[in-house]
Amino acid sequence: MGSKIEKLLIEFARIHRFMMSFLREAVSPPYEFKEIIRQCYEIGWKSFPLISLTGFIVGFVFTKQSRPSLEEFGATSWLPALISIAIVRALAPLVTALIASGKVGSQIGAELSSMNVTEQIDAMEVSGTNPTKFLVSTRIVATTFMIPILCFYVAGIGLFGGYLSIIGKDDLSMLAFFTQVFESIAAKDIFAMVIRAVVFGFTIGFASSYVGYYSTKGTEGVGKAANSAVVSSMFLVFVEELLIVQLLALLN
Repeated sequence: MGSKIEKLLIEFARIHRFMMSFLREAVSPPYEFKEIIRQCYEIGWKSFPLISLTGFIVGFVFTKQSRPSLEEFGATSWLPALISIAIVRALAPLVTALIASGKVGSQIGAELSSMNVTEQIDAMEVSGTNPTKFLVSTRIVATTFMIPILCFYVAGIGLFGGYLSIIGKDDLSMLAFFTQVFESIAAKDIFAMVIRAVVFGFTIGFASSYVGYYSTKGTEGVGKAANSAVVSSMFLVFVEELLIVQLLALLN
């Protein structure tokens, strides 16, 4: 029991040290703008196909499943307002974070772990390059910046999927649909979505980088790091979603 507690405390201390190292290197010059842009491309642009398909399906299916419940009360006219609030407030940031945890998280974990296994990180330290600044800070900054952008895109493509689901049964123009959508969305809904996306993006980048950076040696460690990056990122995203929901409820 004592050894488990000791290991847990050591792990918390290492996480704290890793966090402080990231914060120090992220704000101190020189800044690795080229690497940040490259990571934004890897994280953002290469995720568009999967994000597009997932966002469209979520919007289409959610609208299709919500319609029967509203039909019972003769309230199908509320459907655009319902799906806009649901997608913007909760579904868009959560779906984006989960997809990014699987694709981006595993990628970051595997990359850093393989560099650790092949001793590239040690070689960077010997050559005078700061691995925390070049490898860790750039990836965390990129995920924190790109996840909110992807989240807005998922919200848009999800609403479009919802519209295509509606026009199968209702004679509703796209202009009328999106007019109801934007009338239903308040500034606080956009704020809640952005807060979620930023927190989720930072969490995915930090957790994946930490797991990959401190992975065990050997080829087996690369697989474990990729798997741990996905699992830890998704777990933390769900925990943060619970906390953010409670916090926003208190603020409202």
